[in-house]
Amino acid sequence: MTCKTGKTNTGLVAGIVIAVAIILSIVSVVRYDTTGEKGSGLSAEYQYDISEYAKIPPEMILYQQVGNAIPTGLKASRSIAYKEGIYVSGDTKVVKIDGAGKIEKEIALESAPTCLAVDDGGVVIVGSNDTITILDKTGTKRTQFVVPQKNAILSSIVLNEGLLLCADAANGLIYRYDLQGELVNIIGEKDPQKEDHTGFVIPSPYFDIAMASDGLLRVVDPGRHVIVAFTLDGHREWTWGKASPRVDGFSGCCNPVNMAILPDGSFVTAEKGLVRVKVYDAEGQFVGVVAGPDQLEWQGPLQVCDTPEQCQSRGFDVAVDETGRIYVLDTVKNVVRIFEKKQ
Repeated sequence: MTCKTGKTNTGLVAGIVIAVAIILSIVSVVRYDTTGEKGSGLSAEYQYDISEYAKIPPEMILYQQVGNAIPTGLKASRSIAYKEGIYVSGDTKVVKIDGAGKIEKEIALESAPTCLAVDDGGVVIVGSNDTITILDKTGTKRTQFVVPQKNAILSSIVLNEGLLLCADAANGLIYRYDLQGELVNIIGEKDPQKEDHTGFVIPSPYFDIAMASDGLLRVVDPGRHVIVAFTLDGHREWTWGKASPRVDGFSGCCNPVNMAILPDGSFVTAEKGLVRVKVYDAEGQFVGVVAGPDQLEWQGPLQVCDTPEQCQSRGFDVAVDETGRIYVLDTVKNVVRIFEKKQ
């Protein structure tokens, strides 16, 4: 009798434990914030500690802003390039800003741009989701073609010796074309036979590329917080970068969002969440800061984003010129800030 009663009580307790566990699981799922609108859920003390990472020591800031911020005249700016003037894409057009900070010309587009490049002759190449459009300097369309993958989001374009490289953030691929729209090869395809590359981790629509003077393509792998060097036939050479909220690392779920390469081979990087623009040397060693939240007049929350949804603000873009000046596109205020090295 005692044994039977004991078995019954054990089963009852086990049933209650399982029921409570199920109820707690349901509550946790219901309360889970998939949008990030409720914040990170961390304590105020932890949030304060995070904000400390944004307080950059003055001696680390190696650049200063030149003049005032330049309005782009756009409501939703997206990307920036520099070729004898500042080019900014957004809305459904590209604007060129002259040296005095005035809009010199506008080029109308058929749809909203997602990335931009300009060659030495003023030819403008625009990506718009899955479509690439090549326009001459007057804005007349030369060529237009669609990339091979469905649901593409073109996020970066690079010109290199008559070839065009386009990064697709949705599919984690880089397409290499000639200027007539003929596909040459694809970089970044997953290959189970190759141990050196298993694809990119791209949690948000930021996937940037740049061509270095050593002939290797640099690719941001934002989910892994590294920049990767590739040959143009797709062989992975090396990586640099690390995940850290400290000033010498890349924070959150997916940083850096954009980059540019200075004339001396150094890298300029831009981050979202902890909004900051920094410089690394050609080997990937941290050099210093171009601008932090204060210099960028950032007014939103500062946080390390564990998920892309926690950082709803748009990522800033960067460009450089032949003198080493750095151009930062603030895609929230839709202005361009110019920075030069302190003397």
